Amino acid sequence: MITTEKEYQVILERIEILLKNKDNIENKESKGYVELNILSDLVADYEEANYAVPQPTLVEVLKVRMVEMELNQKLLSELLGVSTSRVSEYLTGKSEPTLKVARTISKKLSIDASIVLGV
Repeated sequence: MITTEKEYQVILERIEILLKNKDNIENKESKGYVELNILSDLVADYEEANYAVPQPTLVEVLKVRMVEMELNQKLLSELLGVSTSRVSEYLTGKSEPTLKVARTISKKLSIDASIVLGV
């Protein structure tokens, strides 16, 4: 278990060295392969505990999805079956969708329900 930032940095440097040898990546019988996998798991655990990426907000995901799907507020409101002013409120964070609209957002925009519901 990595407990300090210094340990983390030293292990990252060791991983970089191990990655330079192709045998450490491809040969499962190689000592370096085993070491690389153990150190990578330790780093992943440390990063998950100390550098967790926060879940995006509904507003952020809606804006990205609108760009991806080439939707403006009017088209989004038609897709969701709500008024453009309601969509505007969702996009500014002034209001949250009802459960029915949240379900529609999740299905029609392929957004994970946990993001739509903020859980």
